[in-house]
Amino acid sequence: MKGSQRTRPCGVLAVLPVVVWLTACATPVGVERASPREVQRELTRNALNSDQPSAATRALLTRLDLGEAFEDDRDGTLATLHAGLAPEGDRDRLFALAELSFLAAEATGRRDHALAAAVYAYAFLFGSDPPVEHRFDPRIQGARGIYNRGLTLGLADDRRERVAIESARHALPFGVLDMVLAPEARNWAGWRMDQFTSAADLRVRGLRNRYRRPGIGAPLAATIVRPEGGELPPEAAFLAPRLRVPVTAFLRIEDVRAQLRTDRVIGRLELFSPGEHDRLVIDGQGVPLESETSSSLAAMLEGAPVWSFGLAGFRLGDFLPDTVTERLVMLRPYRAGRIPLVLVHGTFSSPATWAELVNELENDPEIASRYQPWLFLYPSGNLIAYSAGWLADTLRRVVMTLDPDGRDPALQRMVMVGHSQGGLLTKLMVVDSGNHFWRNVSTKPLEKLSLTDESAELLRRSLFFEPLPFVERVVFLSTPHGGSYLADFRVASWVSRLVKAPATLTRLTLDLATHGGEALVLRSLDRLPTSLDNMASRNPFLQALRKLPIAPGVAAHSIIAVRGGPPPEGGSDGVVRYESAHLDGVESELIVDSDHSVQMQQRAIRELRRILLVHAGAPP
Repeated sequence: MKGSQRTRPCGVLAVLPVVVWLTACATPVGVERASPREVQRELTRNALNSDQPSAATRALLTRLDLGEAFEDDRDGTLATLHAGLAPEGDRDRLFALAELSFLAAEATGRRDHALAAAVYAYAFLFGSDPPVEHRFDPRIQGARGIYNRGLTLGLADDRRERVAIESARHALPFGVLDMVLAPEARNWAGWRMDQFTSAADLRVRGLRNRYRRPGIGAPLAATIVRPEGGELPPEAAFLAPRLRVPVTAFLRIEDVRAQLRTDRVIGRLELFSPGEHDRLVIDGQGVPLESETSSSLAAMLEGAPVWSFGLAGFRLGDFLPDTVTERLVMLRPYRAGRIPLVLVHGTFSSPATWAELVNELENDPEIASRYQPWLFLYPSGNLIAYSAGWLADTLRRVVMTLDPDGRDPALQRMVMVGHSQGGLLTKLMVVDSGNHFWRNVSTKPLEKLSLTDESAELLRRSLFFEPLPFVERVVFLSTPHGGSYLADFRVASWVSRLVKAPATLTRLTLDLATHGGEALVLRSLDRLPTSLDNMASRNPFLQALRKLPIAPGVAAHSIIAVRGGPPPEGGSDGVVRYESAHLDGVESELIVDSDHSVQMQQRAIRELRRILLVHAGAPP
């Protein structure tokens, strides 16, 4: 016994340093080193980017001794917070209510919580005048996101595929929300917006950049339908029927703080289209409108028939109806004062190949405020002269339809951009052909041949070109002015035999063979030529076109693709050699290291942007 008592102090002394060391390493309050990124993630975590509330909301719950209560009883905690909401101020509680309601909606799928989150966020943002220093409050961006997402989540169907944009009464955890939509709110450029999809629920692929302009409101993509029993105005007839309209929904709640003290909230649902409305006035404040066009563009092209048009349009000459509204497509309604930017695709192609370029230019404020893109669609296997006649006729009719009195000077400053074969069509819009092309057909003047009126008119439209007076500038992208070396291969002749010529050309050929007699220059053809035949380097039509000068007063530019980049001599893009794409006398020529699809390359798009700003008179 005595011996054991003597050794005890020694045992205590032995473990004492260990206890002190452990205590020093694990104090109740302290710090540990972490990466700045990890710390930043912890500081900026909120209901929008995680399943946890922000530090500000957690702090409020802690002060009110409600931290554990929210985990166990969401509805009860939210009711307690709502009941304690002061008539004015109390911004910490408003933000916590918005964030916690949004978390509850995400966890349960309940629309009443989602709409409540939007209402609370609206009150946080606009219900009172915050001090100047609050503009640096990170909760401002959080509340904006909660409002935008809460609104669409609260109006979405069970599968989140559609958003209901209509007048309706909705449940709230503390009462009801009466949402009022004006009957004309869904009208857009003569069409009616039909089905709405939240842009936040769409992942975009195939575009390098996804553009969203930050602000207030829920970005949506809407389909359009023709109004029942109503005629479309002229400017609306050219809009693509598969168009997806970028539109922003905004729920305006007047005197929101007073309404929160009752069991009924009334809000006015408003719809805005980017480019027409970019800012709102809310309680006397100018506020930017959130908008997004990239997702609408991608949604329009998802599964669209235009992707299969390239091959089908090459093979079938009558693939499109002979109507102007089928040949020219607009992505936005015609707006006076904006210069038309006409994009003409190439062989085996379609307007879908302009998606990258359109996405970049539509989201460039300097360009979008000055230009309106128009897309020309044509079967690319037909004779180039035939397609060019179609293009010239289409542009004349569109300009006359949109501005019959000639009051819009912007329509007289048109810029045309043609890729590959589209560049040849574009050049034909700005040359005076005289009889150069007709000489390849007949030794007699056209009026001396006894042709039908239909044949004579088709020949005039396809072989006699004058500069269009409203085209001021043209841009050639990888254009085979001297032909494509691929078209010189024998396989090109075999491919050409797959092309089914339009019925009008077939009738014309028969008429010429019957009434042309000895005046015909080409009497031994076994089939109608195609665009591939026209792009062979020794083709008489192409050789004649290359020699024709561009009309005085028209500016021209070349963007040429060369694999490997400069020096370009002897190089090609796999389809067109540099020497063929080069055109003397242009204002500028840019060589881009690219394959033939140069219109998708950012350097080419930047150069086109520079050219467009020069044309508009703006600093490039």
